[in-house]
Amino acid sequence: MNAPAAASTTFVPLRLAGRSLTVQAVAVFLGTLFLAASSWIEVPMFPVPMTMQTFAVTLVGALFGWRLGLVTVLAWLGEAAIGFPVLAGGAGGLAYFAGPTAGYLAAFPIAAAFVGWLAERGWTAEGRLVRSVVAMLAGNAFILVFGTLVLAGMIGAEKAYTFGFAPFVLGGILKAVLATATLEAVRRGKISL
Repeated sequence: MNAPAAASTTFVPLRLAGRSLTVQAVAVFLGTLFLAASSWIEVPMFPVPMTMQTFAVTLVGALFGWRLGLVTVLAWLGEAAIGFPVLAGGAGGLAYFAGPTAGYLAAFPIAAAFVGWLAERGWTAEGRLVRSVVAMLAGNAFILVFGTLVLAGMIGAEKAYTFGFAPFVLGGILKAVLATATLEAVRRGKISL
């Protein structure tokens, strides 16, 4: 009943929910390629490099909507689990789901779904730049906080904060702004999908 009103303020540009299963499958496949490529973009940092993964995770959620965003990120993580080189530095394999990156990886699909859910409720709609940035920040913050909490269970809270949280805060903010700018470019037709 409220769907028509919500649809007028929503901004999920690909509108995949109403498309054929074939189109959705192709979108998921292309989304996993985008996620892998973003993982390979690295900014050298200590103790681990910063990648564009969280940028891609939140953007996929916003572009695909919560359901397909979730499925896409889960498919990408499935590729990683079976050993495809789709994670940071071309890594893959089950070890990454049990080590220091486990919490961050587990947070990715939840963050994509959450940002997609916000997009479907108009947070990334035209004229809502601040809300769009907040949605992207929320996705990035969830990944960072959840990943750090899991890491703290492995190496202690102080080390987890020092090595798994603090170095990535500024990058998360910048990636949230970049994701919003990318959505705006898509909206204005400067990036065709």
